[in-house]
Amino acid sequence: MLELAARLRSLPRDDLGAALATREFEGSGVRDLFDLAEVLLAPDSLDHVLSRLDRPRLAVLAATASLTADHTDTTVEAITAELARLGASPELTAAVPALIARLSDSLLVVAHDDDRVHLPAAVGARLAVRTERDIPDAAELAAPAPPVLVGIDDVDRTLLERRAAEAAYATVAATAELLAAVGAQPARELAKGGLTLPDSKRLSEACGVDLDALPRLFHRADEAGLVLRDGAYWLESDIGAEWAQLGSAARWQRLAEQWLARIPPSLRDLVARRSESISATDLRDDVRWLYPAGGKWLDDGLDRLVDDAEALGLAVAGEPVASGRLVLTGEVAAAAAELAVHFPAQVSKVYVQHDLTIVSPGPLEPVLDARLRGIADVEGRDLASTYRVSAASVNRGLAAGETAETILEFLGEISLTGIPQPVAYLVGEASRRFGSVRVAAADQADLPARTMVRSDDEQLIGTLAVDQTLNAVGLRLAGPHRLLSRFAPDVVFWALADAKYPVAAEDHDGTIVRLHRHHLAQSPTPQPASDQVAALLDRLLAKHDDDATDEVAWLARQLEAAARSKETLTVTVRMPGGTTADYLLAPASVANGRLRARDRKADIERTLPLSAIAAVSPAPSNV
Repeated sequence: MLELAARLRSLPRDDLGAALATREFEGSGVRDLFDLAEVLLAPDSLDHVLSRLDRPRLAVLAATASLTADHTDTTVEAITAELARLGASPELTAAVPALIARLSDSLLVVAHDDDRVHLPAAVGARLAVRTERDIPDAAELAAPAPPVLVGIDDVDRTLLERRAAEAAYATVAATAELLAAVGAQPARELAKGGLTLPDSKRLSEACGVDLDALPRLFHRADEAGLVLRDGAYWLESDIGAEWAQLGSAARWQRLAEQWLARIPPSLRDLVARRSESISATDLRDDVRWLYPAGGKWLDDGLDRLVDDAEALGLAVAGEPVASGRLVLTGEVAAAAAELAVHFPAQVSKVYVQHDLTIVSPGPLEPVLDARLRGIADVEGRDLASTYRVSAASVNRGLAAGETAETILEFLGEISLTGIPQPVAYLVGEASRRFGSVRVAAADQADLPARTMVRSDDEQLIGTLAVDQTLNAVGLRLAGPHRLLSRFAPDVVFWALADAKYPVAAEDHDGTIVRLHRHHLAQSPTPQPASDQVAALLDRLLAKHDDDATDEVAWLARQLEAAARSKETLTVTVRMPGGTTADYLLAPASVANGRLRARDRKADIERTLPLSAIAAVSPAPSNV
């Protein structure tokens, strides 16, 4: 531990921060660099970092452990020779210096400028425990990678590519429907995690996916930043709204880029090695070979990556496809172009029919689809989609700022069949009745009510007062033409709109106010997260000066640490006349500026003033 503590002390702040960022440890009780070294050598911290080491680094660490079993240091040259003796490939032996540097950066070994390598005893001991359980021994770790067997491929690649494109398009389309549904009505998150069951059912129905498949679809949208949580509710984000306006290929590309970003670079290199023959089974085998100590965290991550790969059309039933290979090599745009060849072509024209339905013969262009949804309800989504115009849907469009003229003009521009008379009549009638019911903020005199509902039609007011579907907003009569509610105006407005009343919102002057149900969450500007490592370093390094007082304190902490771990040290003592003498001492305690220790050679107890100690170092291995 002493050498690790000294290593921590010698590192510049930025290098120390980068090294600590690679480790997981409990820093709440860390008071100085010795405490830090101690928590870094704790079993839990070591298990975490060992589980995330790839095979080459584990091989170098295991070879180092075998060479330092007698607690002596070793050298890079000796480690290289040991790996060669174990049958390591030339590539691995040539990479030993770089791998030692990476292990040193992770604070698992201490690499000295003179080519010496020190392995803390705790690291060697923990590696030995894990080797008995789940880590291969040094010889297995050093063995070359298994050869890649490329068999004759009898699979119809064209069929696979088409199936991959179908899966990719289905995922893109379902994600778009998810955003539309969340944008229209936010989804509530349970305190224990996960969406509420009613919202889950609503979203799965809107997306056309099974209820069990919704969490993965939703999680992909979350990871891509398409939805954001605001308090207890999930909303479509501004990034999601931008994504929804893209074409199918560009939408898929965003999702594929997010998938690729979750794969560690070393794993990408491994997959590229087998890019011509890799399947889901091969991928799992290769990853477990590369990370032999991975365990559960690795299996869970693999499950997600493989499942998402299938959903994004990067593989079909575990078989590789060209798009998957392109994505893994970073050519995401090329993969999108290749898949887009098999995507259904977008259309800009629809059939407006007498039965008030609108049929799109293919995926409607995103901008047109978004506007059409504002005045019509989606009835069926597939390669051909169906929308239905109703009084309520037209009223929704009017409330958002449309007029009868703009609605009919828009339908005329996109219709291949003109505008049937029933559609024109419905739009005109809905426009005439729009605003028969008005919603506004209540006056001060109406407190504690927050919303006033009015209509010139006394019979309509009576109908609203007894409508059971409006019980949730608690409407109560306040006159022949007025109702009051304790809920906010927008809540009451959308309750009336959902109940299919011709409602309009107005301000205090009676001017109609346009309301949009589609609320977007603004993606937050990335803020530097609370950096616990930086806070820890601020605390530890604030006390660090290079004066004599600090040197005495550093010496005392080295001796205290040796006393706790029952280590024997070589203690260099200043003698009268300016000479020095080395003693092999096992520190027992440090107090009042003096060291009490057992002299291993003379077998006597010595007490020395700290001011007389010139240096301490680990004892020779044969002691």
